[in-house]
Amino acid sequence: MLRVTTLLLLLALLRPAPAAGQDPRLDARLDSVTRMRVNALLDSARSDGLPTEPIVQKALEGSSKGAAGPRIAVAVEAVLTDLRRARGALGRGAATDELVAAAAALRAGATPAMLGEIRRVGPRGGVAVPLAVFTDLVAGGMAVEVAWRSVAELAERGGDAGEFLDLRDRLRPAAGAP
Repeated sequence: MLRVTTLLLLLALLRPAPAAGQDPRLDARLDSVTRMRVNALLDSARSDGLPTEPIVQKALEGSSKGAAGPRIAVAVEAVLTDLRRARGALGRGAATDELVAAAAALRAGATPAMLGEIRRVGPRGGVAVPLAVFTDLVAGGMAVEVAWRSVAELAERGGDAGEFLDLRDRLRPAAGAP
């Protein structure tokens, strides 16, 4: 009996562990080639100290929409590129929520210079909320420059999260959002 227990223990220990970049949520959702590519991008994000959840979410979104594997890989790579650009603009000390918000702001039309500007101004509570408000305003139909000017002016005045959310609520109807 001891030999069987020892054998089972050895087999359990020898079983291949998932690679560092693997996320079990992707296993059943992506074909093997796409999963390999996404896992490589997850490994790259981890080694760069970037958040991985936005990458996983983009892959899962693509799968849910029935996108082809190559298209999912391209979309996931774009998210990683945006996170890297966000880190470059905000600096290595940026928090995860700030990086995610900055990546979304870049996709909405902000430039790395804009991100650097808001980081330098340093609104109370960090830059995640101001950048999310900017992204919401642009998504609601406001022009990038107008949305940015509104958010940047409040940041320069030292606005806090509540003031940024109030700004969004005041300007969103003007942008054509519901």
